[in-house]
Amino acid sequence: MSHSVEKIGGTSMAATTTLFDNVLIAGRKGADLYNRIFVVSAYAGMTDLLLEHKKSGDPGVYARFVADDDADGWRHAMDAVRDAMKTRNAGMFVREESLAEADAFVEMRIATVAACLEDLARLRSHGRFCLKEQLVTVRELLAGLGEAHSAHSTALLLRDRGVNAAFVDLTLWDQQDMRELDERILQAFASIDLSNTLPIVTGYAGCSEGMVRLYARGYSEMTFSRIAVLTGAREAVIHKEFHLSSADPRLVGTDKARKIGRTNYDVADQLANLGMEAIHPGAGRGLRQTEIPLRVRNTFDREDGGTLICGKYVSDTPRVEIVTGVRQAQALQFFEQDMVGVKGYDAAILEALTCHGAWIVSKASNANTITHYLSTDAPTVKRVIADLQGRYPDAAISAQPVAIVSVIGSDISRAGLLADALRSLADEGVPIIAMQHQIRNVDVQFVVAVEDYDTAVGALHRALVEDDAAMSEDRRAA
Repeated sequence: MSHSVEKIGGTSMAATTTLFDNVLIAGRKGADLYNRIFVVSAYAGMTDLLLEHKKSGDPGVYARFVADDDADGWRHAMDAVRDAMKTRNAGMFVREESLAEADAFVEMRIATVAACLEDLARLRSHGRFCLKEQLVTVRELLAGLGEAHSAHSTALLLRDRGVNAAFVDLTLWDQQDMRELDERILQAFASIDLSNTLPIVTGYAGCSEGMVRLYARGYSEMTFSRIAVLTGAREAVIHKEFHLSSADPRLVGTDKARKIGRTNYDVADQLANLGMEAIHPGAGRGLRQTEIPLRVRNTFDREDGGTLICGKYVSDTPRVEIVTGVRQAQALQFFEQDMVGVKGYDAAILEALTCHGAWIVSKASNANTITHYLSTDAPTVKRVIADLQGRYPDAAISAQPVAIVSVIGSDISRAGLLADALRSLADEGVPIIAMQHQIRNVDVQFVVAVEDYDTAVGALHRALVEDDAAMSEDRRAA
């Protein structure tokens, strides 16, 4: 196990000069350049143009094609993608020959995908064809376009610098054989000698499972994880535009937030459950099961080793490692007086939540009430309530917007921690709507009003991270 598998996020990909200086080359020469595999995301903003904007929901090529409101809407969106990719190329390549090759690659891929969409558009115009299943394939095809562009351009730039880089295209853009993901990866790496070749791999992989269908925007992390597992990597590394910190620096101050340094996969799972981008839970599972450590590094901090995530790590002394949460959540409360001693309510609620794709952050229950805290929007919750009300007309079902603030650590069993947390929130005038403390002492969740989220994060971070660190330093000094 002499090699690493490293994933580069979209924002880091867009900072090309820094990426080459701090990650891809970073002062290495000769043999030191190799025994690494890089899995790359699309350049920042490119997948938004291809699918839809991740945060605002503004339509990209896929969303415009599905809507079919404007016959030329998706075509204009595809033109915008072409312009964005070629503008990106123009800002990266110095050699005219390489720029021409990169642009020709973009033109070829976009023309191929556009031809597929044209054929589907003609079929749809007849009105007797249902394209529902084909739309899933369209989304997969478009998703892979962004990663193909970034991987091809990166490999080309590396070759311009004398590195023997190989463009490893897993996107299945022109192949008919729908193999499983693992089989496709093994086939791609069968003939690559990592001791003298630097593979640059597409974060999207075309396979029979359907990466976007299964993992949404987390597909590149799954590709990265499976490559690490199947090639027997020494270490898996994720390069991000920030350190994995004790809280959002924008909320607690850049001078107060501190790099976590070390933690375990249990903590990583808690972060993923809250929607924080550490690693997709499915990707983390594969690494944990094969005992491959994961390192999260800051692309813009070349000398720092980042945060190491291992399966068996537990902090030497009980402490909170991170304060984070969900700024906008929904509390779905199901009250039925006759629930006591009767089974089936839990299953029915979970069925409705699954049907409407509502992400469950946590759950609480007592004799006649079940409350789910959901990371979803109000319209989705309304649809869930309508379904449940139809099935249980006598139940009182309601929802309200809330925020969830969670304190997390590999071991938070410190005596008095909960009392300190409650005191800090009370001192800042933050009322607690609900609270959950698990027996395993990995996290405590505080449910507060949406408008109190920032204040709660700051208060808990001061009390449980900053003050704890100061006391530890005082004890060491003594």
